[in-house]
This record gives sequence, C-alpha cells and structure tokens, in this order.
Amino acid sequence: MWLVQQGVSLNCCIVRKQEEMTVKCPYCSASDTKVIDSRPADENSSIRRRRQCEKCKKRFTTYEKLETMPLMVIKKDRTRETYDRSKIEDGVIRSCHKRPVSTEQINAMIDEIENSVFNMEEKEVETSVIGELVMGKLKSLDEVAYVRFASVYREFKDVNTFMEELGKLLKNK
Repeated sequence: MWLVQQGVSLNCCIVRKQEEMTVKCPYCSASDTKVIDSRPADENSSIRRRRQCEKCKKRFTTYEKLETMPLMVIKKDRTRETYDRSKIEDGVIRSCHKRPVSTEQINAMIDEIENSVFNMEEKEVETSVIGELVMGKLKSLDEVAYVRFASVYREFKDVNTFMEELGKLLKNK
C-alpha cells in the first residue's frame, strides 16, 4: 500500500510505503521533522498533518491520502483506458430512450454492474465482460432496451442477425 502526501505550504510532496517515511523540511531540507497535529480532512478521505522541523523550527502542513490503482478497461482493439461509469450510463440511457424505465432503475442497475465489476478484484477487465453484464441486466429490466443495446454492442450486420437475437429472446420466454 502506497500513500501520497502533499504539502500545502511550499508544495511539498512525499511518497511512502507503509510506515517507512522521512519528511524533509521544505525550508531547510532537514529530515528531522515531527508531527505536532493530525486530523481528518476532505470528508475523511485524507489526513492533514501539521509538522515542525526540529532544525529550523518552522512549521508546514502535509496531506496524506491512500493512492488507489484505477481499474483499466481492455477495449476490443486491445487498447486500454481507465474505467468510466459514464460510458455505461450513456449506452444504457440510449437503449432505454422512450421506454418505461426510470432513472432510479437505471442507476440501480449500473450500481449492480459496477459492484460486479469491482468485486472481481481485477486490475483490468475486458469490455466484453462489462457488455455481457449490461445485457444480462437489461434483458430482465426491459427487453426492447436489451435488443437496442445488443444491436449496437454485438454490431448486428444485417436484419438476419437482428432476427436471430429476437428469436433467442422469444424462445426463452
């Protein structure tokens, strides 16, 4: 686990692993500093530390927060990009256009999909995995929205492919 600290005064930045850390004074560069006050900051997402240099006696502030690795999505062309919830939202909203599906239902569905993806505890996930999760949820939410999403996601080439998907849907009823 890596932690990053950024100082407000004099733009001091420190990276540390677990408890191994020396904070250099931004004024005199001495490594002998002590923490004189700590408190939660940014709605408990970081810790604000007030420090004092033992050599020059000047004080400065650092902020400590957990640095997380972003989830990477592997696209069809094998390129990678960071996970972006809004991309799923856009596709689902387009699929549900003029359908009796509420915003709350869409958000709940996307939350479930997102939880499934993050519970895989993988650093990278393929778009095909996300797409199949979306289609599974849409199928039970609204069949028309499911077919709309599937037609774009699976890149139906012609009417026959579209009809095959409708046939599968009707067969499962």
